[in-house]
Amino acid sequence: MNICVFCGSATGINPLYAESARRLGSLMAQSSVGLVYGGGNIGLMGVVADAVLKEGGRVTGVIPDFLVRREVGHRGVTSLEIVDSMHQRKQRMADLANGFIALPGGWGTLDELAEILTWRQLGLIDQPVVILNINHFFDPLLAQMRLMSEEGFLKPAYLEMLQIAFSPEEAFSCIYPKKG
Repeated sequence: MNICVFCGSATGINPLYAESARRLGSLMAQSSVGLVYGGGNIGLMGVVADAVLKEGGRVTGVIPDFLVRREVGHRGVTSLEIVDSMHQRKQRMADLANGFIALPGGWGTLDELAEILTWRQLGLIDQPVVILNINHFFDPLLAQMRLMSEEGFLKPAYLEMLQIAFSPEEAFSCIYPKKG
């Protein structure tokens, strides 16, 4: 079982972002759930990967060759898959994932989240997609998504496919609900 985490190549200015990434990584490793992510050693990507590794968990990084040449590939992960393009990276991460969690990030995180939501809408995947809304980071994006639905550009059922969590534990339970 693997969760794909989309997150920033920066840590952001609020320490809550890195702390939440660390907690999510620890929770994944303690639950024997592997991390699939963009393969970086910087930002929230590095934080979540290091947290999984510190707890003895499995980490699969998928990174394009041009980023490895910029020396941002995490060399300490369980497996680092080097691909030719960003498109191949997203496809490979999706192929390996049982669910997706988006943490705060920039353009790359937004791109990954938008693409995986589109794939879910089109029925190309059926895994859960969760936004971990740390410090209400995603509130403006969620408002935009609601507006898209209200204005008739996004069916309400597609908006409902997206799950929102406010803690790493809640995000994890959206993908692996506790039984009983």
